[in-house]
Amino acid sequence: MADITNPHDRFFKEVLSREEAARDFILHYLPSDIAALLDIDSLETRKDSFVDKDLKEHFSDLLCAVNLKGEGSAYVYMLFEHKSFSDPLISLHLLRYMVRIWEHALKQGEARPLPPIIPVVIYHGRVQWKVGLEFCNLFNLPGELEGLVPNFRYLLCDLSRYNDEEIKGAVTLRAGLLLLKHIFSEDIGERLPEILKLLSSLLEKRSGLEYLETILRYAASGSDKIREEDIESAVREVLRKKGGDIMPTVAEEWIEQGIEQGMRQGMQQGMQQGFLQALREALIEVMEDRFETVPRTLMKSLREINDPDVLKFLHKKALRASSSEEFKNAVEAALA
Repeated sequence: MADITNPHDRFFKEVLSREEAARDFILHYLPSDIAALLDIDSLETRKDSFVDKDLKEHFSDLLCAVNLKGEGSAYVYMLFEHKSFSDPLISLHLLRYMVRIWEHALKQGEARPLPPIIPVVIYHGRVQWKVGLEFCNLFNLPGELEGLVPNFRYLLCDLSRYNDEEIKGAVTLRAGLLLLKHIFSEDIGERLPEILKLLSSLLEKRSGLEYLETILRYAASGSDKIREEDIESAVREVLRKKGGDIMPTVAEEWIEQGIEQGMRQGMQQGMQQGFLQALREALIEVMEDRFETVPRTLMKSLREINDPDVLKFLHKKALRASSSEEFKNAVEAALA
């Protein structure tokens, strides 16, 4: 099994890059008046990614091309936020990626005139999204300058605002979104059987078993709160309720393929990565509270630190530093 560098990115793309899931998501989570403009049957997912390399730890993206019901075409651009807290500069990132999409379309000869882009942010953090939805929220402008600054609004799918019964769509989409919603929860192990039960009707098909494997791999690697016995118990329960010979058949097949071992590796990697990520995010939250903004160069430096003791040391420094420059010096000294 390949090393899991970003389980959230992998799972997001495995769930929504399937065109039937992307169509399902658009129909259920975009405003109905916007979804009504789209010829949903024409939707195609694209393989291109427009996220900056140094931000791939925090964001994944998916671009969908779709025809408009009237005339012309459009893009639906989904940006998935991996972090457990909202990014205050999300609209700036979106603007940069939207410009890249238009530039790419022009190079491919697809855009005369430019197609509209419907930007959608998908967020699964521990707390609700608190950032404004308009690009102009980044500025404090006098009225005379407002017309000189570009502006747009993005759509937000904040999974933390939905209760479980409000998560809609086909069972594969529902199971995927519910797991994304609860992956950071303390009780994810207890919730896992209910999520897996959604897939019970699909388990006689090979595609259903493959999706179950996808769900389990993400549960094992994406959370540091879930135990190996939680996964084993959830699998045993959902397959036992399905009945017949499927439980021993699937168990033997997965063991033969080394998936059991892979899940253990994924859990170990997920716990380590989750612990480091939690330390980084706690550090960034302190900096944002004290210094308002965190320079991108400093964010990049923090992502290069994989020693928990160093991150704990810098957390204390961030609480005591009198300025962001003083803290930056402490980070540079830690990396030296």
